[in-house]
Amino acid sequence: MKKGVYVVFKLLNISYKRQMIIKRIINYISGYLRIIVEGYYIERFINICRNKKYKMWNLKKNSDIKVALNIEIKDFREICKIAKKTQCKVKIKTKRGLPFLLHKYKKRKIFVLFLILIIFLVFLSSNFVWNIEIIEENGLEIENIMESINTAGLTIGEFKSNIDTKEIINKVRLERNDIAWMGIELKGTNAIVKLVKAEEKPEIVDEDEYCNIVSNKNGVITKINAQDGTANVKVGDTVSEGDVLINGWMEGKYTGVRYVHAKGEIEARVWYTKKKTIQYNTTEKQSTGNEETNYGIKINNFKINFPKGVSKFKFYDTIETEDKIKLFSNFYLPISVVKTTNQEYEEVKKTYTVEEAKNLGIQQLEEELEKEIENKENIVNKNINTYENENSIDIYVTYEVLENIGTNEKIVF
Repeated sequence: MKKGVYVVFKLLNISYKRQMIIKRIINYISGYLRIIVEGYYIERFINICRNKKYKMWNLKKNSDIKVALNIEIKDFREICKIAKKTQCKVKIKTKRGLPFLLHKYKKRKIFVLFLILIIFLVFLSSNFVWNIEIIEENGLEIENIMESINTAGLTIGEFKSNIDTKEIINKVRLERNDIAWMGIELKGTNAIVKLVKAEEKPEIVDEDEYCNIVSNKNGVITKINAQDGTANVKVGDTVSEGDVLINGWMEGKYTGVRYVHAKGEIEARVWYTKKKTIQYNTTEKQSTGNEETNYGIKINNFKINFPKGVSKFKFYDTIETEDKIKLFSNFYLPISVVKTTNQEYEEVKKTYTVEEAKNLGIQQLEEELEKEIENKENIVNKNINTYENENSIDIYVTYEVLENIGTNEKIVF
């Protein structure tokens, strides 16, 4: 067989380097021995073996009476006979190749079967989606998007050939108006969903269309300048959200009523109010810095915990993280390692004086309000009201802000 292989090399004009690689592969598949021959008639031993056409390679002379070489398994018995005739000793140094590897694991049938099963399961799992990766452009988070994607037909454990990405995209886009663009790419067992959030913009009324300017907040008018249209309110008037501020029509003595695209600037005082109740005697959580960790394995939706017994902490918060196992960058397996961390805390009793409770509440409310108000430089006044109770204090903080409150609303006839 091997002679036929060498003939094929010549006919195909395969390079010497490639021939050597192929020969090594063939030798590994068929198996070979590396032996050490020792004696005073080594040269005679080698010449007899060559005359009998026994294949020998990688000869390495260690001394005048010692040589190491590779031979084929089937020639070992005959080579031993030649060594005996030439008064040489033969010792097997190593056994190499596939036959020896198979023999090694022949007695480990369970291991081999388990290995075959794992390979089969990995191959089988490659036909399913085991991870959904959501990438939201510009870091703008889209609420409940995973739920919409699952409902549309893209779920963990779904057979890849059953996934119609275009249909899923259309379903999600029809259901939601907060998505400007969506794309789905299947890579390995990973489904990569890319999303661009739609910016919330007020309805734009074309310049050629008739419209009113209406209030989008409650407030008291401080300034109004009607450039086109007729002012419907005056400075000092209190308005509610939805009230018409500038009408989209004008009336002339000779022209009568004519409709326009209302334009103008309206400024008003707007109030933002928040309330908080602070107890004089309260219990607060304070972290001790102590943690205990437990691990488990999750196979699809089946979870196996490795319990360490009852937690030694009296009070603790539990944080669970899941790390999916993957072979390559986009080849996830339906297996994940679940890490459960218990973080200990102490319940610390705190007692506030009336003044301390008041200051704490004011500070918290001011932080909340300043996050809510976009233009902090337009804050013109701050009002604080407190009401003391037997066990607590109620705090109200109100910010008065100057804002533009007008928005266009199309006139429908």
